[in-house]
Amino acid sequence: RKLYQTVLRSSYKTLSVSQVQSMPNISIRKKGKWGFYGHSTINHIYNLKYIRGDKVVVDNATGLMWHQSGSDEYMNWNKAKEWVRSLNSSSYAGYHDWRLPTVDEAASLLESSEKNGGLYIDPVFSNKQEWIWTGDRMSGSGAAWHVYFINGYVGWDYVYNCCVRPVRSVE
Repeated sequence: RKLYQTVLRSSYKTLSVSQVQSMPNISIRKKGKWGFYGHSTINHIYNLKYIRGDKVVVDNATGLMWHQSGSDEYMNWNKAKEWVRSLNSSSYAGYHDWRLPTVDEAASLLESSEKNGGLYIDPVFSNKQEWIWTGDRMSGSGAAWHVYFINGYVGWDYVYNCCVRPVRSVE
């Protein structure tokens, strides 16, 4: 694998609030009972590309390829995993290895201030997704972690409906 400035965890874990609050590459503005408000400290090198007519964002700082627009609809966590499976079945941008991001990967997209239509995410991305699911679980529960671009919050929930912004690792 090519060497990147910052390599983020790509396999899912079950994480406690304190583990999520001690993620590397994150500056925390305020800790909360359910997570934290903060932003990424990574100097991203985003590149918008069209592959087979599909829009993706390649981050040359992390070696990640993101679905540029993500899902238009909010859905529960199980539907989110189904949505990604259907993306793989349709070979989005020619790839079959799209997945939900880890909380580390999703939080890496958080900007320090509103940059994109009131969202804490770079304007290279669609601003339809106010919050997205991750593939990581909250320890001691059936809940999953998610990232809120409307306020820079990383938290967890059981039944919430979020959007999906799939990711894959670039070879």
